[in-house]
Amino acid sequence: MIRKINQILIGMILLSLSTGLVSAGTLTSVKVTVAPIIDGISDAVWNQATTMMVNVSGGANSGAHTVTLKSVYTDDSVYFLATWNDPTESLRRLPWQKQANGSWMQLNTPDAKLGGENTYYEDKFAQIWNINTRTFDTTGCSALCHAGENSDVKAFGNKYTPNPGEMADLWHMKMVRTNPTGYMDDQYVDSTHYSKDMPDAGRHPDPGGSPYSDNINTAKTAPNYTSADQPAPPYWIFDEQKQSFKDTYKANDEIAGIIVMPPTGDRADIKGKAVYKDGMWTLEYGRKLNTGSKYDVQFTDMKNEYSFGTAIFDNAQTRHSFETGVSNLVFARQATPTITSTPTTTSTPTPISTPAPVATKKTPAFEALLAISALLAAVLIKRR
Repeated sequence: MIRKINQILIGMILLSLSTGLVSAGTLTSVKVTVAPIIDGISDAVWNQATTMMVNVSGGANSGAHTVTLKSVYTDDSVYFLATWNDPTESLRRLPWQKQANGSWMQLNTPDAKLGGENTYYEDKFAQIWNINTRTFDTTGCSALCHAGENSDVKAFGNKYTPNPGEMADLWHMKMVRTNPTGYMDDQYVDSTHYSKDMPDAGRHPDPGGSPYSDNINTAKTAPNYTSADQPAPPYWIFDEQKQSFKDTYKANDEIAGIIVMPPTGDRADIKGKAVYKDGMWTLEYGRKLNTGSKYDVQFTDMKNEYSFGTAIFDNAQTRHSFETGVSNLVFARQATPTITSTPTTTSTPTPISTPAPVATKKTPAFEALLAISALLAAVLIKRR
């Protein structure tokens, strides 16, 4: 009998580990009459919004963050405010540096695998919204992330949906490549697997003009352009301000490795602006409720729940911090500020103008696991 109880308890622990015992976080978007200004500065309209907090972990460098999310919407658009802790503002993305002998070298980590740059890179923020991926609503981003695949050439793995025809909408703020022009990169994920011809596997940009290009000459030996504000910082050059590269620089000067411009077409759907201050990033972003694109999630049913996941890249190319549960966006008809939070064991500064979060009434995963483990230990001791 004792043996059977032990087997049942062990099974319960394994089940709890597989499901994570994580309650889904709910972000409530409230209706407002005046849209926020997307400038990375939290204005008064956000005081009408509710707050959701989500922990992400498993990334490079600082490795874990607490993200605070708010949302409001108008008759035709939806907006978001995200803040998260980050000890450093990372913008030094693959710059060119002049060497003592007069040559130029693009700074990077030697022998890093594809996607493995975690030193000379930029901070990033990403959200994936489910379009029609069947397992996303229960497993979240893990339905798309295939860590460890092609590890002989890739540092992290691949991203793709489980089945042909399934898609997800990827919103990606890149602090060097898209933030300067006021956009998030609008992308999508499908079921394409990795190959030499498709190194990004299922991750693709939406149709339209790219918001950035590499600043490198045809011989790949030096920058192709400079601008009046170089040497870096800034670590980007605006396309309309670029000048043909003339080497008038001294040793150790750096030139931006990227040319930036506003995206066009379907890729330009999401406006966004982020500001770094006092160890925190503040990001405002928004887009139309209905973009009309098959590559985007469409917020056309105000009674529906829209599942999503959030990730933070701390100076990392691909090794991001991610949430293990599933978050959901719902729409409320009027602004009635309340606070909800997902279980957390990490303390972070409370966002400005935001009341302290109220603890969830649901049992956090680690407490449930502790209780089950204690019960198992008691049975084993009694058995002895």
